[in-house]
Amino acid sequence: MTEPRTDLAKITFSVLCIALMIGSSLWILRPFLGATIWAAMVVVASWPALLWFQARLWGSRALAVVAMVLILLLLFALPLTMAISTVAEHADVAYRWVRSLIDQGPPHLPDWLRNLPLVGAKLGSMWDELVASGMAGLQHRVTPYLSQVTTWVLSQAGVVGALTVQILLTVVIAGVMYASGEAAARVVQLFGWRVAGTRGQEAVVLAGKAIRGVALGVGVTALVQAVIGGIGLAVAGVPLAALLTAVMFMLCIIQLGPTLVLLPATIWVFWNGDTGWGVFMAVWTLIVGTMDNFLRPWLIKRGADLPLLLIFAGVIGGLFAFGLVGVFVGPVLLAVSYTLIHAWLHDGEADMPAL
Repeated sequence: MTEPRTDLAKITFSVLCIALMIGSSLWILRPFLGATIWAAMVVVASWPALLWFQARLWGSRALAVVAMVLILLLLFALPLTMAISTVAEHADVAYRWVRSLIDQGPPHLPDWLRNLPLVGAKLGSMWDELVASGMAGLQHRVTPYLSQVTTWVLSQAGVVGALTVQILLTVVIAGVMYASGEAAARVVQLFGWRVAGTRGQEAVVLAGKAIRGVALGVGVTALVQAVIGGIGLAVAGVPLAALLTAVMFMLCIIQLGPTLVLLPATIWVFWNGDTGWGVFMAVWTLIVGTMDNFLRPWLIKRGADLPLLLIFAGVIGGLFAFGLVGVFVGPVLLAVSYTLIHAWLHDGEADMPAL
């Protein structure tokens, strides 16, 4: 009996049809993909909290889902929307504030700064040169950049409405995922197993741990740094403390840190001659700016036992590659790839001949 001949054309057209169906489905779902990815990240990161609420709400999944959706609205949707709206609404105020600082000119440099060992004399010389050169040239150079920044920020105000809708859609999809999370997790694990067997299933579990670790490390650290930094700004009497706190939160999310806000605020306090509050702000900036060096690794390790350098590279690279959602997608992709390669390398390590 002859072997059946492989029909190459049939296989090719079958693969093309499957690819066309997948591509068409993704194109149709394109408006929901961003919200779905965000919802999946949030649900995976906060799944233990859902189970905690369910255990204390008489075992009712519906009540636990309602509680989690309300928490997401209060802790995720509302703060993020308010932060972006605050930045957009106060862009013109910030522009006028910076212009007023430039118009005032530099104050007298405190004597204690001039008397600092090693650097005091150099600081005094640089400051005297700045005063001697006048502020007209500085204003002429800085004003065009301030205008460009203000125009760009104001142009983003129209995006706030669409972003609010996207955030609300994310919360709704997260509520659906909370309700049927076990079934969805089973499907994803089954897909991983069908693709790569046990390794694929383990990769899916690791992806969940990586998401949880990054959410804890990045999100909680950003929130803590922004809140503590905002408290310091308010206590020191820095104007627009709420706006600067919102900016700090977004800078911490994208891994730029709060120092970009706190350091200019400290300079402004010294600029106005408040030496005591200036020293306070300098110490506060040092504390808040270095807080993530121990807080983020500790939180990430609680979620996933992965190299910190791998997570950090995933956060930064994912941000540049995929935007804000890449903060979570990047570390997950690197974590899964790292684990699969590590397992593949060590599978046959015992049989490798010694040199």
